[in-house]
Amino acid sequence: MEEKLNENRLIYSDKAKDDLIYWKKTGNVAVLKRIRKLLENILETPFTGIGKPEGLKYDFSGCWSRRINAIDRLVYEPLDNGNIRVHSMKGHYY
Repeated sequence: MEEKLNENRLIYSDKAKDDLIYWKKTGNVAVLKRIRKLLENILETPFTGIGKPEGLKYDFSGCWSRRINAIDRLVYEPLDNGNIRVHSMKGHYY
């Protein structure tokens, strides 16, 4: 049985919402499954796990990225209250 993603802890930026709409329109099921797996893993362990988590620097300080594929990254920010702010899901950072 597939576990439900705890969407209540995820806060999506407008860019992240647009990126998700883009991926749904492409019909790329592999990327959509990968994004789901990454989000599930991020909720469990924000700083370790799949997708080669990398802490970002400079303008992106406090944010982390994980590889969706060779080109695209999921950029997110763990918040003090345990929630995760998702900044982008397409391109190399945002």
